[in-house]
Amino acid sequence: MMKKNYLYILLSLFLLVGCNDNVLDRPQLNSVTDVPVNWEKEDFVRNFSYGFYKNYFQGYNVGWTQDYAPLRGYLFADDFSTIGKQMLFENTVPATRGSLAPVDNTTAPVPPEWLRVYNGPTWYFGWVRKANLFAERIENYSKNTLDDASYRHWLGIARFFRGLEYARLVGTFGDVPYYDKVLDETEVDEMYKDRTPRAGVMDKVYEDFKYALENVREFDVDQTTVNKYVVAGFVARWMLFEGTWQKYHNNDTERAKKFLTFGMEAAEKVINSGKFAIVSDFRTLFGSMSLAGNKDCVFYRHYDAAEKVTHCIASYCCGYETQNSTANLDLVKAFICNDGKVWQNSDVANANLFTLADLAKTRDPRFEATFWDKPMGNAASLVMTWKFVDRVGPTYEGKTAPAEYNSSTNPNDYPVMRYAEVLLNWIEAKAELATLGGVAVTQADMDKSINAIRNRPIDKVAQDKGVQKTAPLQLASLPNDPARDATVPALLWEIRRERRMEFVYEHSRLNDLRRWKKINYMNATQNPDLLKSVWIDFPNQMPSYLSDARKDVLKVYKEDGTPVVYDGTNAAQMVGYYHIYNATDRDAFTDRVYLAPVGKAQIDEYAEKGYKLSQTIGW
Repeated sequence: MMKKNYLYILLSLFLLVGCNDNVLDRPQLNSVTDVPVNWEKEDFVRNFSYGFYKNYFQGYNVGWTQDYAPLRGYLFADDFSTIGKQMLFENTVPATRGSLAPVDNTTAPVPPEWLRVYNGPTWYFGWVRKANLFAERIENYSKNTLDDASYRHWLGIARFFRGLEYARLVGTFGDVPYYDKVLDETEVDEMYKDRTPRAGVMDKVYEDFKYALENVREFDVDQTTVNKYVVAGFVARWMLFEGTWQKYHNNDTERAKKFLTFGMEAAEKVINSGKFAIVSDFRTLFGSMSLAGNKDCVFYRHYDAAEKVTHCIASYCCGYETQNSTANLDLVKAFICNDGKVWQNSDVANANLFTLADLAKTRDPRFEATFWDKPMGNAASLVMTWKFVDRVGPTYEGKTAPAEYNSSTNPNDYPVMRYAEVLLNWIEAKAELATLGGVAVTQADMDKSINAIRNRPIDKVAQDKGVQKTAPLQLASLPNDPARDATVPALLWEIRRERRMEFVYEHSRLNDLRRWKKINYMNATQNPDLLKSVWIDFPNQMPSYLSDARKDVLKVYKEDGTPVVYDGTNAAQMVGYYHIYNATDRDAFTDRVYLAPVGKAQIDEYAEKGYKLSQTIGW
């Protein structure tokens, strides 16, 4: 069905063509498609909704475009490090933060720094207007001809997209102007009004999500179209974000409870439906050529080579492309051992060894499913991921790969909303509520969520390497982690660890750090493991690195932390934790980076018309 869906996107984008106005783009309303008789037909309404998909459900994106795509679009977090100086937080107000049009999905080979740093939208309200137009057309025209359930379903879809856009805008900028109707061009005061306080906007988002969850159909077409469970999955994600933001940034217990409770309830709609389960091995989730009917997927994006809807992300997992931002030692150390204990006190043989081959056998199965089990010179930290391709793709290392594993012609599907995320959002919301006076988490809750994920199947390739399932997490004997942040309770620490293992290179980590108010984890001066990698035996594993070009720069650390620098004569000593080549800490940053600044051009535009747009706090 999605082959057809994406053809319809162009129809709805007729209504998103904007004029030259950064403040509130005004799509033209005189398109031949925008006439009452069309809105009276449910097929037209459905097709219009598909126009939102490319903005919110990019999956692996398309062609060479990598914005919001896993592996290539989410590189800025404490999980990943680069050669040389680490990527910087934004440190000045940009010239502009606006946009006159949706993101161009045709040419950009590398996500812009803006997306890497904030994982969010520009100061652009065209998608808000599109959602408002959608809702108004349904109220004015569709309501007259559709049955009541269909009318409420489509209004729920429109309100879902409006809520989703505002959740993203607030998550990026904090306070933003709120619009719940299509403005006439004469309503200049409204167009140029200043920011609406975050609380007021998020209360409206709450209302939109409530309506959508109560009225959107259980299913519309298939797992590639928005239905009640897709809505519930995204509601759980964004209500968890807002609830924890209110707790950790604003110390507002009541608002934290409000959003966390709604997020937990939304997740329960998915869980209690009985329609989803953890049934696939990890690689099948990301490398499958078809996720149709897969119970691990609440919602997925389908790719099809015959329809020329393909991507490039699998190509970057097959061993021949360069990965410039890759796993550091801090991430590696976070992986739990398969006996359910941290490496410092695990009973698993060789748990204290940090070669990739040993890590693959001793750690949670997600480690082996995520990373190559040998060092790779085209990965910045020598730790390359192969998570987003099936088991066949990497067998072409050093060979000419066929189209499905080469260039921008990869057809494997992407799970946009996974059941595992719903489970982890649910258990975290419940655990956070327990710290605010709510019901305590039980072992049954753990078994339903984290332990169900840990019990996912392991494919034969992993089994043949000796990979084993991780022991269940027991509330009565939580891991004793000497590296735990003392400000985080042990249960929340383990829930956060589970997220970190599950979502490597996906959408989650930077936004998790932001909502937990833990952006300081990205300070390598405080956390030197951000600049280190796994244990490498350079003489035997990577002798080519012992060259004159790396003399006086190549560095390893022994177990006791003693650094050894290659001087051209000590090759045999170059065995230890690899210091990522020339890696140094990023520039200092402050708490203002939790939210993005508005561009100077946007503020100046307001001023030119006699209005004031407030800058983001701290900027």
